[in-house]
Amino acid sequence: MELQPDTHTARKPPWLKVRFPSHKNFFYVSNLVKEKNIHTICQSAKCPNISECWSNKTATFLILGDTCTRKCGFCAVKKGVPTSFLPDESTQVAEAVSLMGLNYTVITSVTRDDLEDGGARQFAETISKIKETSPQAKVEVLIPDFNGNTAALQTVVDAHPDILNHNLEVPVSLYLLIKRPKDFYDRSLGILKTAAKKGMVTKSGLMIGLGEKMEDILQTFSDLIHAECKLLTLGQYLQPSQKHVRVQKFYSPLEFKQLKQIALDFGFKGVVSGPLVRSSFQAHKMYDSFHKNVI
Repeated sequence: MELQPDTHTARKPPWLKVRFPSHKNFFYVSNLVKEKNIHTICQSAKCPNISECWSNKTATFLILGDTCTRKCGFCAVKKGVPTSFLPDESTQVAEAVSLMGLNYTVITSVTRDDLEDGGARQFAETISKIKETSPQAKVEVLIPDFNGNTAALQTVVDAHPDILNHNLEVPVSLYLLIKRPKDFYDRSLGILKTAAKKGMVTKSGLMIGLGEKMEDILQTFSDLIHAECKLLTLGQYLQPSQKHVRVQKFYSPLEFKQLKQIALDFGFKGVVSGPLVRSSFQAHKMYDSFHKNVI
C-alpha cells in the first residue's frame, strides 16, 4: 500500500481544528485538577484533545512536578531545574481518579534526570494507591527512559501496571533534530523489550510530520516489532511555538488510515492512528480491544 505523495502545507488543514470546550464535565475536571493541585500532560503538553477527553472525564496525570530536565525540540512541557514534587502527589492523583470514577487512567511524568531512580518509586507508589482506592481502575503508565536504569524499570514493573508505554517519538534519523542523542533510540527500544520480557504489555508512540521519509517510518515499525511492542499510536506533530521544530508536512486522515493498516500488517496488535492522536488518546479502547483479541 502506497501513501499519497509528500506535500507541505503552510497552514493547518481543516481536519486539525478542535472544538472549544463547553461540556460541564470539562469544567468539573478542570476544577478538580486545580483543587487537588495536580498536573496533567493535557495542559503541560498543550494536547489538542483536552476538550474531548476532559468532557469524557478522562485525563492523563503528570507526576514528579511539571518541570522537565531535558530540552527536547518538540515538547511544550516546561523545562529547567525541577523543584521537589509534593510529598502527597500520589495520594492526590489517586483521590482524583476516585472522584472522577475512572475505570482507566494514564499516569505519565516529566523526565527527572536529577533523581537517582528517575522517579520510578513515585510511579510505583501512584499505581499502588490508585489500585487501592479504585480497584476497578486499569492503570497505564507512560514512562521516561530512566537513563536506562533497569532496576528503576523493575520498580515500575513490580507495581503491576496494566500497560507500560514508552514513546520512541520519532524515527532514529530525526533524533538529532529533536535534540536527542541517537543512542537514546536504542535505549528506548531496550526498555520496551526488557519490559515485554518481564510480562508487560508494551506500547509506544510516534509523531510524524517532522521530515521523516516513508522508509524511516517502516524501519521504526520493524524496530518496535523486534522489541516485542504490541500497541502503537501515530499522530501528527504540531509545533507548540516558534522556538520548536517546524512542521514539514501535515498528513491527511487517509494517510493515517493507510499507515494504520501498514502497522497492523507489521504485526502490531492494536494501532490508533490519526491527525490528533496522542499517546493516551482512546487508551481505554485500545486496552479493551487488545484483551478481547488475546483471550
